[in-house]
Amino acid sequence: MAAVKVAAPKISPVRLDELRDDDAPDFQRGERYDGVRFTKVSADGEELSGSDFIECEFNGVSFNEAQLRGATFRECILAEPYAPVFTAARSSWQDVEISNPRWGSAELYEGNWRSVRIDGGKLDYVNLRGSKLMDVQISDCIINELDLGNCAGTRVALKNCTIGTLDVTGAKLKDVDLRTSEFRGINGLAGLAGVIIDDYQLSLMAPLLAGHLGIRVV
Repeated sequence: MAAVKVAAPKISPVRLDELRDDDAPDFQRGERYDGVRFTKVSADGEELSGSDFIECEFNGVSFNEAQLRGATFRECILAEPYAPVFTAARSSWQDVEISNPRWGSAELYEGNWRSVRIDGGKLDYVNLRGSKLMDVQISDCIINELDLGNCAGTRVALKNCTIGTLDVTGAKLKDVDLRTSEFRGINGLAGLAGVIIDDYQLSLMAPLLAGHLGIRVV
């Protein structure tokens, strides 16, 4: 059998030079922050809807209950971001690296992600419903619930992740690589069209697929 060619996410490393340190930022709604390094600061509860973060670095920044609706992160690095409640619906992420996030409920629905990498971390609930994802890689994460319902995803890879429930109801996926990751449950099996799995995953999914198709195994 000929080997299947898998289209991997196309992600370029983010390189930031000559950043300006800001240890006491005055965050404002709709502002543009360019070339700034934030270290161990709190944005908890801040109103940052529509703000633009361009070529910024965040180290151990807390975003708990910050309002980031419609915000833009472009060419940014986020190391160990923290938020029991992360609210960033309809936000835009392009050329972004996120390492070891600690998010409880992450409301990221109807967002636009392009060339984004998440490495490590523990996430309770990640809501990407209705988002557009292109060239996204999530690796070595523990995610209790990942909601990709009604997503449009192209060249997305989940590598070595442990996921409780994956919801792909109504998703339109192409070249979405789920190999090496584990799932305890999957909702919306019809939305798996366009994903790539391995033989072992197929054997685990067999009862779910049989039930979905109305097949009885006796």
